[in-house]
Amino acid sequence: MIYAEIKTGDAEGTYLAHSINSHKGRLGKGHHLTSSDINDLLMSDIATITTIRLEEHDIHEDLAAAQLGQFVSGRGVKTSLAFTGRCNIYSTEHGVFETTPQDIDKINSIDEAITLATLSSYSVVHPDQLVATAKIIPLAAPSQALEQTKGLAQLTVHPFKKFKTGLILTRLPQTKKSVLAKTQMVVNQRLKSCVNELSETTIVDHTPTAIATAINTLRKSNHDLILIFGASAIVDRQDALPKGLELSGGDIEHFGMPVDPGNLLLLGNHSGCKIIGLPGCARSPKLNGFDWILQRILAGLNVNRNTIMQMGCGGLLSEIPTRPQPREKIPSEISHNAPKVTAILLAAGQSRRMGPENKLLQKWHGKPLVKWVADNIGESQVDHTIVVTGHEAKLVQKTLSQNDVEYVHNPDFTDGLSTSLIKGLMAVPADSDAVLICLGDMPSINGTQLNQLIKAYDPENGAAVCVPTFEGKRGNPVLWNKSFIPEMLNLKGDSGARHLLGNYPEDLQEVIMDNTSVLSDIDTPEALSNLRETSFTK
Repeated sequence: MIYAEIKTGDAEGTYLAHSINSHKGRLGKGHHLTSSDINDLLMSDIATITTIRLEEHDIHEDLAAAQLGQFVSGRGVKTSLAFTGRCNIYSTEHGVFETTPQDIDKINSIDEAITLATLSSYSVVHPDQLVATAKIIPLAAPSQALEQTKGLAQLTVHPFKKFKTGLILTRLPQTKKSVLAKTQMVVNQRLKSCVNELSETTIVDHTPTAIATAINTLRKSNHDLILIFGASAIVDRQDALPKGLELSGGDIEHFGMPVDPGNLLLLGNHSGCKIIGLPGCARSPKLNGFDWILQRILAGLNVNRNTIMQMGCGGLLSEIPTRPQPREKIPSEISHNAPKVTAILLAAGQSRRMGPENKLLQKWHGKPLVKWVADNIGESQVDHTIVVTGHEAKLVQKTLSQNDVEYVHNPDFTDGLSTSLIKGLMAVPADSDAVLICLGDMPSINGTQLNQLIKAYDPENGAAVCVPTFEGKRGNPVLWNKSFIPEMLNLKGDSGARHLLGNYPEDLQEVIMDNTSVLSDIDTPEALSNLRETSFTK
């Protein structure tokens, strides 16, 4: 590429190195200059401009990005049209994303003009979720360098498959029925997040003989996957659960894993069926080593001893508060770093109960309701805001044009609230700690109240979900730890995530508020009239 400041009259056919304004408007960086553009610039008294002229072996950024995207795309992914040197790559499946980090490194080492960024390998992804982006840094890439990227890496999404899965729960005399019931529920929720569910659950005594009998019974009914949750943790290959597996005629492939929590996991097989002895931490919905094994198996990936032993890098997962022996006590003065919170502002609905008018655009004290909500979020400690649009999307975006927000459009907004929530959740940045789900018709909740929820958030001490209350009644918005996102991505119809609250009483923190704003959404003309009659307090 030839980068130079030249006379405007000589610039036809080159590309702008920097954006520039003329009397007809703005020409962006990378714009291909035409004779009409040149005349416009000269009439605007712009005598010289900085341009880039492509040489023989240069490939324009958009074409180069598109080619790189195609080179690395395997099964289960699709590419977008390249724009400003970027080609985004999206999943077409609900499953497990796979690539090889060393291969990505090879591509990024070829030439500084060529970059490829991806999700971590073995991430669970959904259709239309961004899994990678190919970006050309300057306005062109060398053709020879681009050619070297061919065949170096492949991005693949393995869709979840249906498995006939059985669960064996063992009991001791002191085992509570409620513990067994909760264990079954949590295991089934994990399966549902991967498009599966338990077909059979059996409860037996915590003895090798009883376990062996249960395994053989499930194998006779053609179960593809058997999960065993012991009444006590496995401590050795001679323990009841491993011995029961061997007594049934099965084999132990590996005991233990370099993932914490999740160390005490047992991997085995019986006549082609995978057997997993679950670690005690799998009673919690929080991420642990069992999740990594389960997700890969359900996506049809091979899991063996070597798979497990290669999980150590990145295997130090967040602590589960209920564990009796935390790895390390962190001094209180440094243990509560401010969480990174992403707000999802749901602004896609048709507001049918309000009548023909879009309730979000109705004004209160001179400002549309949705603008109040966005402004209040902006005044809080929220780091990033995603606005989900649907009905009258352009009007909503125009109303929020001065707000620093990201927009995600939901073309299926008529199918219910859950579709908008899922669209927003799929756009949450990977480095977010928590998600604050906000309704666009609750304008009187201020930034101070939002900060109360964020301050109360402490997942290490039983406050992974924070719910505002007034006089004992629960309201909105609700702050969720990001670990709940996979489950929320399976919501259906016109319901949000509130019904999940009852599943996690040990993770729920109620935050008392001093007024009714957290209970008041504006759904009807009467509610709007009542709001307008109230005194204004900021």
